Amino acid sequence: MKILLAEDDPNLGAIISEYLEAKGYQTHLCLNGEDAFKVFLREKWNLCIFDVMMPLMDGFTLTKEIRNHNKDVPVIFLTAKSMKEDTIEGFKAGGDDYLTKPFSMEELVLRIKAILKRTEKSDGTMSSQEFAIGKYIFNPTLNTLSKEGEETHKLTSREVELLKLLCININDTLERNFALRAIWSEDNYFNARSMDVYIARLRKYLSGDPNIEILNVHGKGFKLVDRSSASH
Repeated sequence: MKILLAEDDPNLGAIISEYLEAKGYQTHLCLNGEDAFKVFLREKWNLCIFDVMMPLMDGFTLTKEIRNHNKDVPVIFLTAKSMKEDTIEGFKAGGDDYLTKPFSMEELVLRIKAILKRTEKSDGTMSSQEFAIGKYIFNPTLNTLSKEGEETHKLTSREVELLKLLCININDTLERNFALRAIWSEDNYFNARSMDVYIARLRKYLSGDPNIEILNVHGKGFKLVDRSSASH
């Protein structure tokens, strides 16, 4: 498991790097965004951790550049900023999580594990997993939803993450707060409205099978119901 770390404070960078190495993550430390971008292009990485305020290239710009080459690698931002505008800017840049300094090393590792768990890819170390949803086949690795062998939709990363959580909890309630924290990292009004939009999209995508339905569970969350088979 390889992690690219970009942190312009050499002391903090060394502490994070040593801690992650001790936890079994192969970590490469860069002291500015420009060097990090060059290193990123040379090798394959499972996850990136970027400080926001860095010389030569800040973390947001670095992530935008990386997204031109790789849309899937997870990115965690480290920052002293805590304003909601900065958080939103970070997600718009393509970030997956946001950790405000000071933070505990234990929390960072927990965030890393959570992100890697929900963004599994077929990178040679993880096998592809498909979900059967009535007449549909959902492949979270390829970001595809297919019906009767034909691809019906190419899903965005957020749609993939949300549908995967629904599939894992199929015929059971997916708690709204859990989904918000897992995918958007924060349970707030802005993110909740965003999730409602994605739920509406997924309902539309699955509307071709009357046995499939995404239900609102009042006060709790959502439930993906598959009435075609009790074995799912």
